[in-house]
Formats: sequence, C-alpha cells, structure tokens
Amino acid sequence: MIGALILGLIAGAIGRLLMPGDVFRHMNGLTSWLVSLVLGLIGAAVGWLLFTKLLGIGDEDVFDLGGLLSAIIGVLIVLPIAGFILRRTGMSPERPPAH
Repeated sequence: MIGALILGLIAGAIGRLLMPGDVFRHMNGLTSWLVSLVLGLIGAAVGWLLFTKLLGIGDEDVFDLGGLLSAIIGVLIVLPIAGFILRRTGMSPERPPAH
C-alpha cells in the first residue's frame, strides 16, 4: 500500500513536470500533491495495462516501484485525456483569463 502511494506520487509529479501545460497547473499546495498522487496511481494502472497486458513486458505487480517508467508513461497518456474531458465538461480547475 505504501509502495503504491510512493509510486503514484513520484510518477504523478514527474509526469506533471514533463507536461507543464496541464489543466492542473494552477493548483498548489496539498491539492496539487493529491492530484499528482491520483494521476500517478491511474497512470501506473494504465502503464501496467499497456506494457504487461498488451505488450507482454513486465511483471504482474501493478503498483510496484519497478514499474516507475511505465507509470510515468501512463501519466503522460492520462494527463491530456483528463484535461480534454475537464475542459469539455466545464469542470476545469483552470482560472479564467484576467481581462
């Protein structure tokens, strides 16, 4: 459980650093870290499905630190999709532009 949280936090933070224009860029503090954690956990699951189930690479452990690279790749896949959905539904946490 703790390994999954560490993996999610690291993968989410690195993924958000690699994609700086994400929809969550205006968040800070605890909210930003929680978003990174959730994105990292979802990204780890996506990366595991992509590499282990589709490509046959990797082991059966979804949330282990050995899957950090696939989790980061998963975050880079999930982040633009989340941004698209949030912008499309009007639920984006981005601040409106100042006039």
